[in-house]
Amino acid sequence: MEEFVLLLKYLLLGLLQGLTEPIPVSSSGHVEIAAYFFDLDIQGMSFAILVNTASLIAVLFIYRHDIIRLVQNGLLYLKTKDKQAEADFRFIIYLIIATIPAGVMGVLFGDYLTGNIQTVGFTLIITGIALWLIRNLKGRKNEKDLSFKDAIIVGLAQAVALIPGISRSGATIVAAIGLGMKQETALRFSFLLYIPVSLGSMILGFKDIFADPNLDTLALPYTVAFMASLVASYFALKWFMGIMARGNLRYFAIYCFIAGPLVILLS
Repeated sequence: MEEFVLLLKYLLLGLLQGLTEPIPVSSSGHVEIAAYFFDLDIQGMSFAILVNTASLIAVLFIYRHDIIRLVQNGLLYLKTKDKQAEADFRFIIYLIIATIPAGVMGVLFGDYLTGNIQTVGFTLIITGIALWLIRNLKGRKNEKDLSFKDAIIVGLAQAVALIPGISRSGATIVAAIGLGMKQETALRFSFLLYIPVSLGSMILGFKDIFADPNLDTLALPYTVAFMASLVASYFALKWFMGIMARGNLRYFAIYCFIAGPLVILLS
């Protein structure tokens, strides 16, 4: 019975990770909250790396056509300096630039970027405030209009999201929309930016997975959580794309305003 309950808890954690990764409410914060109330002591980074890898696979699948186009046009521009391919080449450069701040912050301060449940409650409120401030903005910039400054600012926003409870997608989308990007452009830039950061974390974190002392006993729960995160991430991102198209970010702000204080009061 205990093994079944443990499996159920990890299933729910995987689902929660997948459902909250694409939307601007902080997946890491929600997983931390759930683990606290499930009385699960998740040590190390192996679980986080596994479920985030599942989310990454879902993002790669959904944006596969954009990725293929960017790679093809990027290589074409390098070879021929084709003017029609230049915009995609510049978009790749901006993605690389925007990846740097989070990479640097993670390497230098990763060990210090921890918090407790109450910290997550407060940062959820901060996420809600940021979403509320940009809820009615309608930008005009598309991929061809982006600049070096846009890439740096969105990259810095992603770096700030390393703080527990600050949503990565929320921070990058808020920054992008605040800079005048169309919501569709902000969403695409945010999730294509998620790919190199997540890939880097996955590659660097493989050693943590194999060094996990609980890997033998938790292999099945981890597998269940991985599959749950993969499926949930796919459907949550497809759903969120529709939400962004309709401009309904205020609902996520309201959710953060409710969830943040509740977490603080109940923890």
